[in-house]
Amino acid sequence: MSGVPLPETELEQRLGYRFRDSGRLTQALTHRSYNDTDSAGDNERLEFLGDAVLGLSVSRRLLEEYPQASEGDLTRIRGWMVSAQNCALAAQELDLGKHLRLGRGEETLGGRLKQRLLANALEAVLGAVFLDGGFEAAAGCVERCLIAPSRRRMPEGSWHEFAYKSALQEWAHAQGYALPVYAVVATSGPDHERRYTVETSIAGRGSAQGSGRSKKEAEQQAAAAMLSTLGQLPQSG
Repeated sequence: MSGVPLPETELEQRLGYRFRDSGRLTQALTHRSYNDTDSAGDNERLEFLGDAVLGLSVSRRLLEEYPQASEGDLTRIRGWMVSAQNCALAAQELDLGKHLRLGRGEETLGGRLKQRLLANALEAVLGAVFLDGGFEAAAGCVERCLIAPSRRRMPEGSWHEFAYKSALQEWAHAQGYALPVYAVVATSGPDHERRYTVETSIAGRGSAQGSGRSKKEAEQQAAAAMLSTLGQLPQSG
C-alpha cells in the first residue's frame, strides 16, 4: 500500500515547488553547525551546486531580455543579481531563516539573520530543487523568488539602467580620466514627491545632468546622459 503524501510545506508554497524527496529540502536547510560530528548531511555541497544553477538561470534570463547588451553590461547586472546581499534579501522574503536547522552556538549568535548564512541557504535550496526536479524547475524558482523581486527593488525600475554608473566609471578609467563626480544641483516638489537633479562631470570631458525621484535614480540618469554625449551609451534589447 502506497504511503499518503505529506502536505505541502509553507516553504514549498513560497518557493512554488513541491519536492518529490523532502529529504533534499531538509539537507538544504541544515547548516554544518547542526551536527558537529557528521557534516555529510549539511547543505554545503548543495550550496556549491546551487551557486552554479543560480548563475546559469540569471545568465539565461539576461540573454533573453537583452539580446544586444554587451558582455560587460550583462556581467555587471548578473553580479548584482547573484550577490550575497541580494540573495539574502530573497531569502528573507521567503522567510528562510525560520526554517534553518542550526546548532546551538550558531543559534545563539543570531545565525538566522546572518546575510551570508541566508544567501548560502538559498543557493542550497536551489541546488536541492535542481536535483529533485531538474534545471527548469530550479530556474522557475530563481525567476519567482529572486529575479522578479529583484527587479521590483531596482531603484530605476530597469535592469539595464543599473549599469550606467558602472559603465561610465569603467570608460573613464580605461581612457585615463579622473573618475566621474556627482553633485545634486537642484531639488523640487514637496517632500513626498521630491525630485532631484544631479550633474555628473569628468574633468576634461564636460558634464551632463539627469533627474529622478531619488538621488540614486538621478545619478543613473546623469550617467546615461553623459554616456550618450560620449557616444558610449549601452544598447538594450
